[in-house]
Amino acid sequence: MSVFGKLFGGGGKGGKGPSAQEAIQKLGETEEMLTKKQEFLEKKIDQELITAKKNGTKNKRAALQALKRKKRYEKQLTQIDGTLSTIEFQREALENANTNTEVLKNMGFAAKAMKAAHENMDIDKVDDLMQDITEQQELAQEISDAISKPVGFGEEFDEDELLAELDELEQEELDKNLLEIGGTENVPLPNVPSTSLPSRPAKKEDEDEHDMEDLQRWAMAAN
Repeated sequence: MSVFGKLFGGGGKGGKGPSAQEAIQKLGETEEMLTKKQEFLEKKIDQELITAKKNGTKNKRAALQALKRKKRYEKQLTQIDGTLSTIEFQREALENANTNTEVLKNMGFAAKAMKAAHENMDIDKVDDLMQDITEQQELAQEISDAISKPVGFGEEFDEDELLAELDELEQEELDKNLLEIGGTENVPLPNVPSTSLPSRPAKKEDEDEHDMEDLQRWAMAAN
């Protein structure tokens, strides 16, 4: 049995492999176990480092042994880091695969539902139905137009005759207005004031007589 078979509990050749969800769960458990192992090794490394420092001057042999153990623990810690990276990559790949499986399953379910919905549909019948709907809509529009058309009970009027009659009415109104304007000639005028106008001031008359005398003297001198 392979390492992954042992890890995931797979059976023999004829056995059914684990599901993606089961594999993800197993990988998560393995990650948790390796993480605890990391914490244990880190504590051991710290302890061995303390031991090496403590015996560095007193017991050189014990100090060297502590450093060797520290090196082995560090090597194991490095290996676990690499294993965790691989497991993390595999777990993410399985999660993506599981997601894709669910998506495809749901898409297949939707496709089956769509197929079932269209099972009793015939494209020719759909075209006929749409044509009937169009004809009924056109008929409804014609009926609406007919209902909304004004009804004159069979009476028809000539528009030219109506315009001529309107011109006659306008001419009559114009003639009436002209007659009203002509009738204003007999309107009585206002009375002339009975009071006399004021006479010209005496000073003005004296100035005129004085000018006349000057004119006569000038004429006599000229002769």
